[in-house]
Amino acid sequence: MRWDHLADRPVPEAGGTGGPAALFAADAVTTRTFDTPEFRGITFHEVRARSIVNRVPGASRMPFEWTVNPYRGCSHACVYCFARKTHSYLDLDTGAGFDSQIVVKVNAPELLRRDLASPRWQGAHIAMGTNVDCYQRAEGRYALMPGIISALRERANPFSILTKGTLILRDLDLLREAATVTDVGVSVSVGFTDGELWRTVEPGTPAPERRLDVVRALADAGIGCGVLMAPVLPFLSDAPEQLRETVRAVAAAGAASVTPLALHLRPGGSREWFMTWLRRTRPDLVGRYERLYAGGAYAPKWYQRRITRTVHELADAYGIGPRGRSFRVPVPEDSAPPRTPRPTQLTLL
Repeated sequence: MRWDHLADRPVPEAGGTGGPAALFAADAVTTRTFDTPEFRGITFHEVRARSIVNRVPGASRMPFEWTVNPYRGCSHACVYCFARKTHSYLDLDTGAGFDSQIVVKVNAPELLRRDLASPRWQGAHIAMGTNVDCYQRAEGRYALMPGIISALRERANPFSILTKGTLILRDLDLLREAATVTDVGVSVSVGFTDGELWRTVEPGTPAPERRLDVVRALADAGIGCGVLMAPVLPFLSDAPEQLRETVRAVAAAGAASVTPLALHLRPGGSREWFMTWLRRTRPDLVGRYERLYAGGAYAPKWYQRRITRTVHELADAYGIGPRGRSFRVPVPEDSAPPRTPRPTQLTLL
C-alpha cells in the first residue's frame, strides 16, 4: 500500500510554500478492524492528514472551488461510484477494496480549524460529500463531522453537504446553529425509489424512503434541503413512470428542489466495476450500455436533455423546482464533462 508521495495542492495558508506535499506519511497510519455487525468486513486506515481543504480543478466546472473530504473509500458500496478511481492512488483496489478499505483522516477537524484561521483564507464556500459520503457508516464511530461543522460555524464560513446518509440528523442542531451565521446548503441524493434496484446497486446505503425522511426532517427544522436525483440509470430507473414516482416522492418529502444527473462511467474504476455488476445481474443490458456510452464516460447529450426535460416538467407539476428557496445544491465533483457545455439542468445556486 502506498502512503508516501501522495501529493495534493495545499490550502493557501500562512507560511505555505504552495508546492505539493504528501497528504500523510506511512508512520502516521493505524489500521483497525471492528468485530461488530455494522463494520464487519471493513478495514479502517486511520491517518493524520497533512491537509484537509482541497481545491477543485478549474476544468471540473463545479459551482464551488474548495472541498473537505474526511474519508476515502465508502461503505455505501454504490456500484456506479465515480470516486472509485481515487483508491488506485493508494494502490488500493477500486472494486471491493473501495467499499471495505476506508481511509479516515482522524485529525480533520483540527486541520480545518487551522486552515480557516489562516490570514490567507478568504472564507470561500466549502463543499462536503462531493467525493465520498461524509456520513457513511464510519462517521458513526469516528464522529468527525460535528467538529468540522463547528469549525465552519465558528468562522461563519459557508458550506454545503451532499449525502445519502441518515446520520446527518445527529448533527441537526449544529446545522441549525450554523445556518444562523452563514449560508448552509444540504442536499440528499435519491436517484430512484425502486426498492429492489436499491438493494443491488446501493447495498450499503439507507433505503430511499429513509433518505426522504431526512429531507422531511431537515425541512421541518427550517433547513432548506434539495434532492440530487442521481444517478438516473439508463434502462433501469429512467422509465417515465419511474421518474414520475421519484419526483412525486421527493415533492411529498418537502424538498425545495430536485436536480437530475444521468449516470456517468469513468474508466479506471467505476466503469469497470459497474459493467461487471451489469454482466452479472442484467446481461441483457450490456450491449445497450456499450452503445450508449461508446462516446465516453457521459451519456449522449440527447439522453441527458431528455431526462432533464422530463424531470423539469414533473417538478413543475408537483410544485418544486429551481425557483424555490435559495441555497446551494452540492453535486459530485466528477459529475460533468470538463470541457464541453453541460445540458440544461435545474439551477445549482
